[in-house]
Amino acid sequence: MGKTVCYTCMHRCSLNPGQQGICLARKNVEGKIICDNYGMVTSLALDPIEKKPLKMYRPGSLILSVGSFGCNLKCPFCQNHEISMIDKKTARETIGSIYISPEELTDRALECRKEGNIGVAFTYNEPLVGWEYVRDAARLVKEAGMDNVLVTNGSVSLEVLEQVLPYIDAMNIDLKGFREAYYRKLGGDFETVKAFIARAAGSCHVELTTLIVPGENDGPKEMEEEAEWIASINREIPLHVSRFFPLYRMKDRGATERKAVYALADIARKHLENVFVGNC
Repeated sequence: MGKTVCYTCMHRCSLNPGQQGICLARKNVEGKIICDNYGMVTSLALDPIEKKPLKMYRPGSLILSVGSFGCNLKCPFCQNHEISMIDKKTARETIGSIYISPEELTDRALECRKEGNIGVAFTYNEPLVGWEYVRDAARLVKEAGMDNVLVTNGSVSLEVLEQVLPYIDAMNIDLKGFREAYYRKLGGDFETVKAFIARAAGSCHVELTTLIVPGENDGPKEMEEEAEWIASINREIPLHVSRFFPLYRMKDRGATERKAVYALADIARKHLENVFVGNC
């Protein structure tokens, strides 16, 4: 039996039977690409919606936040690397992942209503490497009269986006920077993310986050171009300009200076109506 191509994202992994994709969450099983992290939950918490971060969607709400394992980018500063950079075996043996079906997740979301829960947020790792679970669970959550939030790097095909978009009420999408070279360094594709953002913004509430990493994506010209591009879609799209702290494999530099984050946010405000500073 030969290789099979996974079409979930820009990597187009060509996998032998039994082989995992770059994301560690998709796998060739007997010639078919399957979602190997389907329902495998590593994190579950009732969070303030502002933590996603969403500032302009149902502020003050709580949302049941669920994460699995795997990611199709390799950001060296990932704050959730313990779950995003592992596979199923590791998740089970070291994290203690458990299976939660879409039906059970919906029931848990409904049970949390008495605590102020408005729905489910798919977050923590990259949810769309397991888009089938997001689609199935989000459909049930929506049918139960609750909201769905997606926190994503936006690095998947538009075909995958269309599978989940009918059930998503709000997204926070990471826009890592505004240079193709930077996206390549992180294992991504700049044009894929831009296409994802443009399509999502036409269908649901979208907020964007850019983590400002010293020496990587902190140039004023880059922020100017980023804000202009976002404004070309909609000037009212909220942008979170966030401060970097040394983490994971990027402990070779200090945290971003606060004044640098504020200065870049001021540049973005020349083009955008809603700019927020994070981690400062």
